[in-house]
Amino acid sequence: MQGPDERFLELRQTLCETFADGYERGISDETFNRLALEIFAFQCDANPTLRAFATGRGVRPGLTSRWEDIPAVPAAAFKALPFSTTRLEDVQRVFRTSGTTQGGRRGEHHVRDLLLYHASALPHFERSLLPDGARPRFLNLIPPAESLPDSSLSYMTSMVTEAFSAEGGAYFATPTNDLDLNGLEAALDAAVHEGVAVLLMGSAFAFAHWLESVEPRSREWVLAEGSRIMETGGFKGRVREVSRSELYARLSATHGIATGRIVNEYGMTELLSQFYEGVLQSESDTPLDDRVLVGPPWVRSRILDPDTLEEVDHGEPGLLCHTDLANAGSVLTILTEDRGVRRGEGFQLLGRVQGAEPRGCSLAMEDVLRASGGTR
Repeated sequence: MQGPDERFLELRQTLCETFADGYERGISDETFNRLALEIFAFQCDANPTLRAFATGRGVRPGLTSRWEDIPAVPAAAFKALPFSTTRLEDVQRVFRTSGTTQGGRRGEHHVRDLLLYHASALPHFERSLLPDGARPRFLNLIPPAESLPDSSLSYMTSMVTEAFSAEGGAYFATPTNDLDLNGLEAALDAAVHEGVAVLLMGSAFAFAHWLESVEPRSREWVLAEGSRIMETGGFKGRVREVSRSELYARLSATHGIATGRIVNEYGMTELLSQFYEGVLQSESDTPLDDRVLVGPPWVRSRILDPDTLEEVDHGEPGLLCHTDLANAGSVLTILTEDRGVRRGEGFQLLGRVQGAEPRGCSLAMEDVLRASGGTR
């Protein structure tokens, strides 16, 4: 009989092969269902709290036949418990959320195996940001992973920069999110002079800060054809927000990049896969209001009723819930506090839940804590 480590290694091998072929061959509903149930059974065997939570919700690993029946763990639970399928000292990375709710505690995602992260993140990034095979120079308004090791965003952007950037890329943000404004200006000047296409990556707040620095001085660039921008959102907790349409218009005017080449990215500390707008794969300039976020083939996203956690009808708003096969080493299905609505093959993000915690999240959180022997 296989031990838990051998089971995980076998799962990892299968998943990496599945991800490598995911776009060429696709992942059928049958294959996704089989893999999700296999991962769920493994996770429940390796994590007694998860097993107790599932049993308490009426789901017995090995007996359920539908991945949709796997109970979703609220993202807030990562602030209370170290979900992992191995000893904590054996995890390869710990990513922490930036939030400071629940008495100042930050959520922690104990990543058992970074190989799965790479296997998931790299092909979907390439398909979404580099569908034309380009290798632009990456200019990051996000700190590098070595200076902010517990940031999943820093790790992801450093990973894709190393994998795809011409000449290794460069970084212009500190761990406290201060920007090297002079350095970034010089890098853009050099890119224009050399005729090199660039990929700018940063949060909405970082881009707004950058624009507030250069616009009063009328600094503008016409970056080489093939340049593009990845914007990650990120105004949470900031004093001033800028509308998305205004931000994109200003980025376009300042850098000479059409708004149709500005791509929004959505990710979570608790997930090892990301979601992107597919605008670079389209020949038309999709209006902002019509854009949707799309995950890789190994993720299934649902929109759930905030009270019952039942899936809502297509086009109805609700809570986003993601089942990510890349999360084999922690928790497969995550219930977010983000509101969304299904549109076509993807979803549109409607923002965070405001006010009281949704009843469905609250009850699920109580069940998680009960399963762990804790109290809220």
